[in-house]
Amino acid sequence: MVSSLRFKKDIYERARNQMVERQVIARGVKDPAVIDAMRRVPRHLFVEEALRGQAYSDYPLPIGDKQTISQPYIVAFMTEALGLTGSERVLEIGTGSGYQASILSLLCENVYSVERISRIADRARKILDSFYCSNVLIRVGDGTLGWSEEAPYDAILVTAGAPDISTSLLPQLKVGGRLVIPVGSTDVQELIKITKHKERIVTEKLGGCRFVRLIGKKGWQEE
Repeated sequence: MVSSLRFKKDIYERARNQMVERQVIARGVKDPAVIDAMRRVPRHLFVEEALRGQAYSDYPLPIGDKQTISQPYIVAFMTEALGLTGSERVLEIGTGSGYQASILSLLCENVYSVERISRIADRARKILDSFYCSNVLIRVGDGTLGWSEEAPYDAILVTAGAPDISTSLLPQLKVGGRLVIPVGSTDVQELIKITKHKERIVTEKLGGCRFVRLIGKKGWQEE
């Protein structure tokens, strides 16, 4: 079932609402459920304590190990692009801070998230457990290979930039499912939405973006 996260009142509520109004709604995100999730999830808890004053600013922030928590607008925009209605099983590639997974948990049945760095995965799990977020499962592994044991998925969200569309992820997507993935060079990517039909794949370009590299067998090689 869709997660019913238990959030406490906090001093960042005003900043969070301003973030949603100025960075999310003002830029065209319209899905009421996505907007509500962005208002509810305490983004400041997913960043280092020293950076909490910047948590609701209009840019990504470092979370360690050369990884980042994405810009709030990008999180909302990519989530909306999945077109979730509440009953879906979603695969997330790149758990990172756990913020994106927590947003997804309020909008779908279950989230299966793959993170290659165990320290980051452990930290995300602890934060999500503090909210009693039981519908997010995290696995440490090569995200470019997906999570085939739990496939197929209604939607797949990739939160790192890939050199191309990974052939290992498309077979794990249900017919009618949506895959949102940044594709391009190490410096800049195009956000791509793929809808899988029975006999064809429909590709839609959603705009430019910039993510950390997607490292793995079907992605970029670690330096």
